[in-house]
Amino acid sequence: MKPVLILQLRPEDDASDGEYRAFLEKGGMDEGHTRRLRLEAGPLPEGFRLEDYSAVIVGGGPGCVSDDPATRPREEARAEAEILSLLPDIVARDMPFLGCCAGIGILAHFLGGEVSKSRYAEPVSAVLGEVTSEGRTDPLLAGLPEVFDVFVGHKEAVQSLPDGAAHLMSSATCPFQMIRVGQHVYATQFHPEADGQVFAERIRIYRGHGYFAPEEADALTKDCLAANVTEPERILRRFVETFVRSGTRSPA
Repeated sequence: MKPVLILQLRPEDDASDGEYRAFLEKGGMDEGHTRRLRLEAGPLPEGFRLEDYSAVIVGGGPGCVSDDPATRPREEARAEAEILSLLPDIVARDMPFLGCCAGIGILAHFLGGEVSKSRYAEPVSAVLGEVTSEGRTDPLLAGLPEVFDVFVGHKEAVQSLPDGAAHLMSSATCPFQMIRVGQHVYATQFHPEADGQVFAERIRIYRGHGYFAPEEADALTKDCLAANVTEPERILRRFVETFVRSGTRSPA
């Protein structure tokens, strides 16, 4: 089995390490079956080839694709550009791909969709996600409840469905919670790897990053730990089991 490529964008060591552990645990993977690249720490290695991997997972991060690259930390903008450079090949191959939070903005931006801070930002919280009629027949969502809680926290959002994308999940506060391109390229606005403890740790780490007022941190932590968020990790596990372990590929 070829390894899963996990691309990360978080410059904080504890946040990056926690995210990686969450991907392993919730996805049912171990380190030996993954390759982890922290793109904010350096470019793709020499000789890198997508065909050496079974799937690609992109984690979240503090950057926004809608911000002017000239105004952003150089490492942040470069890391995002590295992912964008891979998407033409990923989409053309219909390679299994799962972009989480920042990943949906990067994918939608690549597809020519509007991504901005004008509407649909969501504070750090658990919100009720709803599976669309198209989503009910998707292999990652079929048989799951039609509504369930998901963890979110983002400053920008997809403003309209990109051409050619399937709309799989929505919420009252952000209409584009999950999309798919082709049969195997997915992205979520919510965090399928996160449980309450993971989000509590991120609240501690990102206390001063503008996602929430610092004085709200204790209340947000309490709310996240009390939230009943169980279904999103099933999406991540299904992604791995369907497209990596079984090698199942739907007809393109």
